[in-house]
Amino acid sequence: MNAMNENRRRVLRAPAEVSFAEQLARLAAVDTDPRPAGWRLSPRAVRRFVLGDAALGIARKFYGDDALIDRCIVTLMSQRGLLLVGEPGTAKSMLSELLAAAISGDSTCTIQGTSGSTEDQIKYGWNYALLLAEGPSERALVPGPIHRAMRHGAICRFEELTRVQPEIADCMISLLSDKAMQIPELSESTLFAAPGFNVIATANIRDRGVNEMSSALKRRFNFETVKPIADRQLEMRLIREQTQALLDDAAIGLQFDSDVVELLVTAFADLRNGVTAEGIAIEKPTAVMSSAEAVAVGYAAALDAYYFGDGELHGGHIGRQLIGTVLKDEPADGAKLQHYFDVVVKVRAEKQAPWRQFLAARAEL
Repeated sequence: MNAMNENRRRVLRAPAEVSFAEQLARLAAVDTDPRPAGWRLSPRAVRRFVLGDAALGIARKFYGDDALIDRCIVTLMSQRGLLLVGEPGTAKSMLSELLAAAISGDSTCTIQGTSGSTEDQIKYGWNYALLLAEGPSERALVPGPIHRAMRHGAICRFEELTRVQPEIADCMISLLSDKAMQIPELSESTLFAAPGFNVIATANIRDRGVNEMSSALKRRFNFETVKPIADRQLEMRLIREQTQALLDDAAIGLQFDSDVVELLVTAFADLRNGVTAEGIAIEKPTAVMSSAEAVAVGYAAALDAYYFGDGELHGGHIGRQLIGTVLKDEPADGAKLQHYFDVVVKVRAEKQAPWRQFLAARAEL
């Protein structure tokens, strides 16, 4: 146990199967439910891992639509891939990582889609020194993420699928349909997927139009939309827990108090929705005001308070860090943020100290 904790401290962020190794082992020890071929845990245990089980001491990791998790798990038992779509920052990547860790015990078989992604980065490449010396051989072949997932019967994660050029993304069509990969460089070599193989892809709604998926590729996926958290209390709990976990991992003895969490979540909700709880309409900034961004702002504000302040996190730290988040996409959004400060924050500052501290950050705009 000490060795595992020591290994976690040596990396900035361990994969889910390492971070939650104890919980996965605890679930496996009591898991007597039927499981699909190639799965480490049963579907019910996978669900408990993602959504939590207080009786087993399994923490909830995904906050949102519980029925979505059931549909995702069912899809991964089928012959179709799973495509998670939604706004940036809605935990699509985190969900795909959690599902891969629970099902395959390995979430690192990942393709990061970009406009420069090539087919060999997805399927396989070659060690060119060996290729020149020996010609095409199993020893010279360098497996890509899909190759590894098919060989081991694991989940392959394809991040940002719609950022890949259509002709490259379409190499996935036959892999998802036939569950086999042809390697023409090797005579009579076909890799057939082992049981447990499937693909979880993600795509941002804001990326629609970057590269449209072909209808043939779309048919190989079941689409599931991951929506932002609508419940304010649930979002507050998520942001507080995740920010506090980051602070604990960094060995920073600073508490994320409830009044600061409430201010952070309220400010993000105002700017995300374009209307406040009081019914005041404001202009929405271009920037993504997601829960993930709120965690990043909360963590940055805590670091500011710890290293440059007196160790007490307050609304002013939140305000300073929020400015960078709002302005990172469009500098003109500064005027919208100023309007928010003048029309909404100034009124709240007359009655509440955290908002008074938050208002002080306007001077840095």
